[in-house]
Amino acid sequence: MTVAVKTGLWQLDAVRSAIAIKHLTVWGMVTVKGTFSGVTGEGEVQADGTARGTVTLDAASLDTKHTKRDEHLHGPDFFDVERHPTLVFAVRDASVRPDDTVEINGQLTVRGVSRPQAVTATVTESSADAITLTAEFIVDREHFGLGWNRLGMLRGLTTVTSTLRFTRTPA
Repeated sequence: MTVAVKTGLWQLDAVRSAIAIKHLTVWGMVTVKGTFSGVTGEGEVQADGTARGTVTLDAASLDTKHTKRDEHLHGPDFFDVERHPTLVFAVRDASVRPDDTVEINGQLTVRGVSRPQAVTATVTESSADAITLTAEFIVDREHFGLGWNRLGMLRGLTTVTSTLRFTRTPA
C-alpha cells in the first residue's frame, strides 16, 4: 500500500479507534490490561506532507474490568483524574515513510507532566478520506509521577497499543 494523504484537517473517528494499556503487577505474575473509552483527536497535514495534531484521552474512562482497581487508578495515587482529567499526546511532527510507516515525534502529558515521546506507527488502511494507524510503544509510568508501588508489586514498563482512524474533514 502506498500512502498518499491529502493536506488539510483530519478528525479522529472515536468509534473506530482504540487505545489500550498493559502492565505487569503482583511481582510480575499478573498482567493488568485496560482500555480508554474516551478518546478524541484531530490533526492537520501540511503541504510538505508532515502532520501535527493531538490525541486526548479521558483519564476517567480507563477500564480494567475491575471496579476497585479502576477507582484506585483514577485516584490520586495514579492518574488523579480530579486534578488531571486528560492524557494528551501532542504530535509535533509526523512523516510517512516509503514502507507505509509513520515516524511520529511528540509530547506525552500525563498527570501534568510532559515528556518527549517518539512512536513508529504502521498505516494499516488508507484512502483519500480516511487513514488508520496502529502503534505500540512503551511508557515508564514513574516519569509521569505514577510511582505508587506498594510492596514492590508493580515492576517494569507500561505498554500502550493504539489503533487510530482519522477521517478527512470536508473543506
